[in-house]
Amino acid sequence: MLDTTRPVETPEGIELGLRVAGPVVRALAWCLDFALRILIYMILLYFFTTFNLGDLGIGLFLISIFILEWFYPVLFEVYRDGATPGKQAMHIKVLHESGVPVNWSNAMVRNLLRAVDFLPFLYGFGLISMLMNHDFKRIGDLAAGTVVVYEEEHVSLKKDTAWMAESPVSLPVPLTLEEQQALINFADRSSSLPESRLIELANIVTPLTGTSGKRGVKMLYQFANSLIGNK
Repeated sequence: MLDTTRPVETPEGIELGLRVAGPVVRALAWCLDFALRILIYMILLYFFTTFNLGDLGIGLFLISIFILEWFYPVLFEVYRDGATPGKQAMHIKVLHESGVPVNWSNAMVRNLLRAVDFLPFLYGFGLISMLMNHDFKRIGDLAAGTVVVYEEEHVSLKKDTAWMAESPVSLPVPLTLEEQQALINFADRSSSLPESRLIELANIVTPLTGTSGKRGVKMLYQFANSLIGNK
């Protein structure tokens, strides 16, 4: 019950684990973003009053508030890997529930509905919504199909591993999601294992590779590359 890790199936059919962020860390991230926006408002107000623009300055200031309140999170979530400065400080980010980055549509929907989540005051509906579902989704997340997760839990394959240089080879038989994940984990962790251990593990699945020894290890690398779509 205390484990917030959720399985996510990628378009390649690989199951990964993402740890969703709860209300407390998300509230802290919101407070940091709110403080940053207040600082920006103070700077803008000083600028407009310094130049004594009168009603024009007031109008520009109100327009600035409107733009920042509605598009500040959208721009960061789309162009900064799903994280506003507050989220970056708390090491959380917004993803589509499929595990891929959010797009304009996702970001706009989840942030436009903040007006509903904020009701009746201080995100009351949003908090109730987060507490009522196991992925801590507020109403905006439910409508946009998004989830907020911890950055370190967004699994990504190391791009500097030697095994990725091997030419991909299609699997001779279908594998379950657990077997596919085990195969990718084997390849991704190969740099930290001695050669003797790699060969020992590869020999266990000789019926899959049709060979053994170093050739078997190489074949597993090639299978792993085919699963992640590496060219």
